[in-house]
Amino acid sequence: MDLEELPGVGETIAEKLREAGYVSIEAIAAAAVGELVDVGLGEASAKKIINAARDSLQMGFESGLEVLAKREQIGKLSTGSKEFDKLFGGGIETQAITEMFGKFGSGKTQVAHQLAVNVQLPKDKGGLEAGAIYIDTENTFRPERIQQMSKALKLDPKEVLGNIQVARAYNSDHQMLLAEKASELMQEKNIKLVIVDSLIAHFRAEYTGRGTLASRQQKLNRHMHTLQRKIADLHNAAVMVTNQVMARPDIMFGDPTTPVGGHIVGHHSTFRVYLKKGKASKRIAEMIDSPSMPDAECVFEVLTDGIRDAK
Repeated sequence: MDLEELPGVGETIAEKLREAGYVSIEAIAAAAVGELVDVGLGEASAKKIINAARDSLQMGFESGLEVLAKREQIGKLSTGSKEFDKLFGGGIETQAITEMFGKFGSGKTQVAHQLAVNVQLPKDKGGLEAGAIYIDTENTFRPERIQQMSKALKLDPKEVLGNIQVARAYNSDHQMLLAEKASELMQEKNIKLVIVDSLIAHFRAEYTGRGTLASRQQKLNRHMHTLQRKIADLHNAAVMVTNQVMARPDIMFGDPTTPVGGHIVGHHSTFRVYLKKGKASKRIAEMIDSPSMPDAECVFEVLTDGIRDAK
């Protein structure tokens, strides 16, 4: 079904929608009324168009069996460590946001690099036979590391790097714009993984003090909403975000480390994994929140070849 087939959508409006990134009926159905108003539509027209798109896709109630059938379309992406994959029930899921947080040196960026390589593997080897988008907010993307990991998997490093689309985000507004652009790029290219490394760095630097907390959280909420709705859901893709941590002063006993971003990030993240540095090259991954898997932890290693099971 073309956009022009929706009631009230002529050539002019269809062109406006496509320029704004709404190139399919699915994208219109997933949009909020306010988003289409920003494109230049009236509120009544926006509601009418969105409702028509949703009716055409039959976005209403469905049985649990139908939901189960849809779940079979979900892909699983290997981290490179079988023990790590077990925390997720077989690998990182598509249609979900996976958050990995931890102190510096805990392996967050290493896991992100490995996923960008592994997503290109055949499905029977833990990949999704697709490319990746890497939104780099802290200048941590290293093509040399991708080359090392590719060679270890006997892949062509040039081909692997060619299938990773990298963008450096210079502030929080630019980061949010790149997430929107990522959704558009996924219409053109076969991409099944979007990485944001790190999610919170710019928001944390630009919004300081309690007086700016509400504005920061509202903005972060919109960003997470885009990652889930316009990327993970719309394109059946995996979204992996890394997150920084802070120490809670009110915790007198136990580990005071907590992820930054508060409840906004917590509610939007489907899976939350706490990464900790172990001895030498060993790292500990602890699943602290999942809709279907129990809390558990595992040990893996960060080697020259990449992420591997601990020996």
